[in-house]
Amino acid sequence: MRVVVLGAGFGGLELSAGLSERLGAGVEVVLIDRSEGFVFGFSKLDVLFGKQTRATVFHPYRDLAKPGVRFVRAEIEAIDPVAKVVETDAGTFEGDVLVVALGADVDPSATPGLLEGGHEFYTPEGAFALRDVLAAFPGGRVVVGVTSTPFKCPPAPSETALLLHDYLSDRGLREGSSIALVMPLPAPIPPSPDASAALLQAFAERGITWHPDRLVSRLDPEEKVAVFADGDEMAFDLFLGVPRHRAPKVVEESGLTSDGWVPVDPHTLETRFPDVYALGDVASVGTPKAGVFSEGQAAAVAGLLAARHAGDGGGPGYQGRGVCYLEFGLEQVAKVDVTFRSGSAPTGFLEGPSEAIAAEKSAFGTSRIRRWFDKDWPDR
Repeated sequence: MRVVVLGAGFGGLELSAGLSERLGAGVEVVLIDRSEGFVFGFSKLDVLFGKQTRATVFHPYRDLAKPGVRFVRAEIEAIDPVAKVVETDAGTFEGDVLVVALGADVDPSATPGLLEGGHEFYTPEGAFALRDVLAAFPGGRVVVGVTSTPFKCPPAPSETALLLHDYLSDRGLREGSSIALVMPLPAPIPPSPDASAALLQAFAERGITWHPDRLVSRLDPEEKVAVFADGDEMAFDLFLGVPRHRAPKVVEESGLTSDGWVPVDPHTLETRFPDVYALGDVASVGTPKAGVFSEGQAAAVAGLLAARHAGDGGGPGYQGRGVCYLEFGLEQVAKVDVTFRSGSAPTGFLEGPSEAIAAEKSAFGTSRIRRWFDKDWPDR
């Protein structure tokens, strides 16, 4: 069985590792990504706030050495979901199974003024560049704002505001600064009332102002104001923006999308095209766009494909569960365990925050690098 996997993020890496683990030489996995290496989402914040460097959080794909897995660095130019053929600048690839795990692209240019007057921190390049901007920031009015929904890693704006509080405090700039968090949601993390309540309490304790149900539609770089969808304005000296998200253009052009994303069976992750699957941020699954959900979906697809290869029929499929770590600052991390089920409200609970869970989060990252790359992460 030949499986062509597009995208080497949480989903693509876990799927490749899972198939290799279950089938070994019985599977040929071609893993294609345009990037040189992998960076955890939480590592972007570690670099942004000066806790890590790019070198310590970057994991080159050249280190991949899984049995049955071949990594190809290439730009994907076209996807034919009927023939299960992929055109790239490194050649043409055809599979018995095609898995699209290309994530969501961010488009700062879609929000007028964001490129000229603000900074995005949702790509590694944006977060790494913002590190130097923060280092030179003398203090003032900081706005962390969301420009569209859906967006990846829903806790990230809240985490950024809390970690920014610590950063400015450590530099003696907090008293002369304000931090505002603007989100188009009624709560910081709507699926988890407990986590939202804990965050709101943390915001109040740290003097972070919370502005729910507000969408930043544009920035005025000259006046240094963020303009909301309803016309209200908020002044800033530094704007940290969550850019608009969209499915990659090559996925849109393939005919896989509907309403902007790839619809899939929520249990099997199969698209309307036979033997073509989509998982992670690019798919409409009914779960948040976050790495842990991509990982769970990939594990489910690996199990289903391995069972089919062995002639064992189906498997349990995807169960909609994810465990997210949530930075509260002050070396404290919480854990949100939530399950999304079709037709019913999500269920979950909050544990922490605590230093013990901060250590658990570190171990989580180390374990994934060991599983996916077969190496230790010595700088953790």
